[in-house]
Amino acid sequence: MPVSAYMNACLHDPEHGYYATRPGIGRDFITAPEISQVFGEMLGLWALHEWQALGSPERFSLVEAGAGRGTMMDDMMRAVRQANGGQGFDVAINEASPVYSAAQKERLSDLHPSFLGAFQSIGEAPFILIANEWLDCLPARQFVQSDGDWHEKVVGLDDQGDLAIGIATDKANAPAFEMRDGATSFEVQPALETLVDVLKDAFSVVPGRALFIDYGVSEGAPGDTLRAFQRGLQVGPLALPGSSDLTVDVDFGRLRRLAEKAGLSVHGPVEQGPFLMGLGVEARMHALIRANQGRAEEIYKGVTRLVDPAEMGRRFKVICLSAPGLAAPVGF
Repeated sequence: MPVSAYMNACLHDPEHGYYATRPGIGRDFITAPEISQVFGEMLGLWALHEWQALGSPERFSLVEAGAGRGTMMDDMMRAVRQANGGQGFDVAINEASPVYSAAQKERLSDLHPSFLGAFQSIGEAPFILIANEWLDCLPARQFVQSDGDWHEKVVGLDDQGDLAIGIATDKANAPAFEMRDGATSFEVQPALETLVDVLKDAFSVVPGRALFIDYGVSEGAPGDTLRAFQRGLQVGPLALPGSSDLTVDVDFGRLRRLAEKAGLSVHGPVEQGPFLMGLGVEARMHALIRANQGRAEEIYKGVTRLVDPAEMGRRFKVICLSAPGLAAPVGF
């Protein structure tokens, strides 16, 4: 099977898939909202500002894709309410994991969120979509060059009956993909095209923005970035199918080009550190420390991890796709 099909089965098989049965936030990996509440609070205030920039529409949806345990949405809406906003916000979640959905329903019960399947309600009202560490889980196809031709990488069984990565004998239609000059390998997430098409259709009906935060590259397509994590350690991507988190680097340059070609307004990608600093993360950190002296070191270390270039501040990127004609969003 293609690498993308293997990745999809390992993550989303309803009986054995990782996200369906054993999602591992806090065990296999950690995300920014779980590191510091300030992350979600800054994004909540960003969403409130952009809602106001849209003209403060009475009917409005704040949507999160891949909401994990509901931590980020909880932090976002708390910050929005503390700023005396959000009374008319319709909170909506797009979540593939039934385990996470159950946790979200419990944690966000006072927000009465709606749960969207495959974004079917996007575009019914002006909206802001926010997704943190969601793009990296979209399955990726991988290609390699051999004897002047491009072939797709596949997963199968070796002579001992163990999983192994090989190369399909059929030639791949490589010209359909954006390859770097001189590259001998290439990785692409087909779902990025679907995502842009969904947003294009929605923005043709209502105004809105979609903010994506993830790790990846701003320019130059990735080669082979497929990797797996279990209990905080990197393991082989074929070692523990269904029991480890599979992920790839996001090609933000390709996402930008696809969105621009579709006529969307694109800002970024920019690095996460400068983005959060521009939103006022430092001032919020100091205010939180003043109110929680006993947690001062914990709060400082959490925010530092988010913005430090040596930690998440540089590797993580932020991109905003908007309806055509909207002014630049704050932070870009």
